[in-house]
Amino acid sequence: MSFHSPHLLWLLVPLVLLFSWELARRVASAATDLPKVARAWAGAFDVSLGTHHTTAETRPRIWLWFGLALCIVALARPQWGVIEEKVFDQSREVLIAVDLSRSMLAQDVKPSRLDRSKLLVSSLLDGLKGERVGLVLFAGTAFLQSPLSADYEILREFLPALKPEFLPEGGSNYKSMLETSIQAFGTSTADRYLIILSDGESTEDGWKELGEQLKTKGIRVIGLGIGTPQGSFIPDGSGGFAKDERGAVVLSRLNSSTLQDLAQTTGGAYTDASSWVDMPSLLKKTVDAGRKGEFSEKNAARKIERFQWFLAPGLLLLCISFWAEFPVRPRERALPLGKTREPRMENRGRKRATASVAALALLSSVLSPPSSAAPTEPASTEDTLAKPLTTTVARLADKPTLAAKDCADLAQTTVTYGQRMKTGQQRPPAGVVNDALAAVDLGEKADAKAADWPRLRQELRDLLEKPPEEKKDDQKQDQQQKQDQKNQSQNQQNEDQQNQDQQQQDQQQSEQQKQEQQQKQQQDAFGDMKDQPPQSPKPNEQPEPPQQPPQPQTQKVGGKKEKPKEVPLDPELAMPLQKLEQVRNQDSPAKLQQLMQGQQSRPQKKGKDW
Repeated sequence: MSFHSPHLLWLLVPLVLLFSWELARRVASAATDLPKVARAWAGAFDVSLGTHHTTAETRPRIWLWFGLALCIVALARPQWGVIEEKVFDQSREVLIAVDLSRSMLAQDVKPSRLDRSKLLVSSLLDGLKGERVGLVLFAGTAFLQSPLSADYEILREFLPALKPEFLPEGGSNYKSMLETSIQAFGTSTADRYLIILSDGESTEDGWKELGEQLKTKGIRVIGLGIGTPQGSFIPDGSGGFAKDERGAVVLSRLNSSTLQDLAQTTGGAYTDASSWVDMPSLLKKTVDAGRKGEFSEKNAARKIERFQWFLAPGLLLLCISFWAEFPVRPRERALPLGKTREPRMENRGRKRATASVAALALLSSVLSPPSSAAPTEPASTEDTLAKPLTTTVARLADKPTLAAKDCADLAQTTVTYGQRMKTGQQRPPAGVVNDALAAVDLGEKADAKAADWPRLRQELRDLLEKPPEEKKDDQKQDQQQKQDQKNQSQNQQNEDQQNQDQQQQDQQQSEQQKQEQQQKQQQDAFGDMKDQPPQSPKPNEQPEPPQQPPQPQTQKVGGKKEKPKEVPLDPELAMPLQKLEQVRNQDSPAKLQQLMQGQQSRPQKKGKDW
């Protein structure tokens, strides 16, 4: 057995250390035994009481640690066994060049020349097996849309979105397309094929020299002429047809001379694609006519992954650990005092434990001093008042269930205890009274005639009510709070009115100062027509400092809220921003790169640009 990632097995070291630490801690805890300290352990199903440590406290969590260890081993990916797989080695490269000039929108080939090209490329991809395929788009310029790759899904995603707007210049620049294709092939020694789908001759010279270069590099051209000799008009997108520089409607016909020359020069093939063409068969014929590619099938040995044999048991052990080994989460629970009917033998021990816990809780609440009592008395007086109730609780704690008579005794004893507490100007604990009310409800359900249950319930509820003095104090506090809130709101209104008056005065003063300053400026501008001698400054008089402009990051007080000034959009940026938005929606890398490069000065082309 071997591991794909053996370094992950080092995670077992801290796991073993943690397990050893927990084991030592639990052993030390078990050795420390306090016989006079009662212990309660809340398990998943029952509550265990005693003076010794329970088994669950001293036993380590075996399921948890073994589950984590198995998961770490599965993470390291264990492997054993060998399987042989056939690997298909393909050394053929195919580059597809699609013409995106406006003439490809002509509909002499249904549905259109461009759509026919897309269908032919799609059928070629369906018939290829392992070849590396790339895509070149060209019109007046060329761009490598997809480099050579064995991932055909990338090309299938690009095909539906192809349209003439991808490239900014019209025409069919074969020279630029061939240069881009030669760079895309690189220096590989594999069989290389350039499939060109176009409808016309080249609008640029110099492509013949590149044809010889293709032949030298062993790149064969397969030309597909898309269109008919009769031709068709070119739609312009607005319901009309494209026109030349003289204003005449353009009739686009298939001109296959360039494609035929390229195919003949490089030893490839040319086919008229005005009707449907079986692209995989055409490529196969071209391969058979020339040098065959280097195909081979190899048997590669691969180790079998066995991580699932460790992961499944590890997850199962973790689930068992969470269910059995982790303690019950603390939460509020209702502790019933018991039931009147006889329980089954197998549940008697569990109910006895529940009744014991309830009795202990009631006893602790009785012995605890009240939180909101009057001035405390000596501890001996409190013990004397609570002694009958504690005796009754201790007697009832030994019983597995409470009968109706027991509930009545507990309620009556609690009433007596509460009345004595009130006589001493103390309030009985609310927990004791609530437990007695629960006992009244339980006893009334068991036997409605065993005691005067309504009277006991009413007396217990009276114990929970506050004395009249406390009620009056509460009423006074409520009235005082209401009066304070009223005064506070009135003061707030007065402050708001003063602030508003102050703002109005400040605004009036600022307006008066502005008017005086304007009048002064007018007088200084026109002045007195009489000649006045210049006044010499007084020796002790200092010139007034010039008025400083308002500092930034200052806050204006009063007045209306100023609206932020809208920055006008530069009209020169409107069109470029719109083009960038269109390119972003179209997801065209070629168009985006050309826009990033900027407008390059190119000589104006003569002739057709469609």
